[in-house]
Amino acid sequence: MASAIPGPREIPESQYDLTTYWGRVKHSAEVSDPRMLFVTQDELEKSKKLVADYKTGKVVTMNAELWHAKRVLDSTLHPDNGEPVLLPFRMSSYVLSNLVVTAGMLTPNLGTTGTLFWQITNQSLNVAINTANANKSHPLTTTQLISSYALAVTASCSVAVGLKSVVPRLQSISANTKLVLSRLVPFAAVVSAGVVNVFLMRGQELRKGIAVFDNDTGAQVGTSQVAAAYAVGQTALSRVINATPIMVLPPLVLVRLQRRLKMSKVTETVVNLALITATSFAALPFALGIFPQRQTVHVHSLESRFHGLKNAKGEPLKVQFNRGM
Repeated sequence: MASAIPGPREIPESQYDLTTYWGRVKHSAEVSDPRMLFVTQDELEKSKKLVADYKTGKVVTMNAELWHAKRVLDSTLHPDNGEPVLLPFRMSSYVLSNLVVTAGMLTPNLGTTGTLFWQITNQSLNVAINTANANKSHPLTTTQLISSYALAVTASCSVAVGLKSVVPRLQSISANTKLVLSRLVPFAAVVSAGVVNVFLMRGQELRKGIAVFDNDTGAQVGTSQVAAAYAVGQTALSRVINATPIMVLPPLVLVRLQRRLKMSKVTETVVNLALITATSFAALPFALGIFPQRQTVHVHSLESRFHGLKNAKGEPLKVQFNRGM
């Protein structure tokens, strides 16, 4: 991200109003724009120089070229170390990286072997994305990473296979309802495993706390476990919100189309993939915009040791923290 470029002057966080939902949606659409995957090394270096010039005062005001440079850095660099995130695991590649896996999980009439394969593949991708974008101040050990991965895979496979075997045995519902429920099994598995994954991968933050900063001056005022709980909890909820339209709408629409139209297996696969692609690109910015990236709270919402902090006017201090991905 542009924040990783050193300099005494901070660059504006966005050209949109991030205190509003619509502003965050537009900002998220830019960061997750897949066209950012085609950025060349020369363009990346040029963007770094432009942002550095602004941060050191050589450029006074933001302009279209600078906003584009910031967009390039925000979609390419890790905010902690300033290094490029591995290309398949960048937010700009999120939809494309997940496309094949999502299509696999939502394949109609998928057997147990196929269910297990795609759930394991999905959690492998999730762990890779989480690791590539993780907060570098609290890195996971190899043992913790393997443990998190194993538990997430166990959760997703258990839910997927368990519900897959339970739904056909339900006696009090119609065949159509059973069909709909069977198509929603991957959603339940992905959501449960996604929540488990977030809490496991960011366990260090919950135990040690995350940095909180004076909302007016930007100075760090300490670390807070309560702020970490807010950050991790909201991230887990955002994963659920993000998965809901992508994992729910395409299978329900496909069921409706199958009732009305006669489709070959090839046509069904193409339609399913098209539905997943369209929903993924449309839904991602709206899901990412639900919660602000940088949260602002009163100190009274944190641990008691923060309650006495005041701003320059003598009022209870407001602090902010980075929610993370």
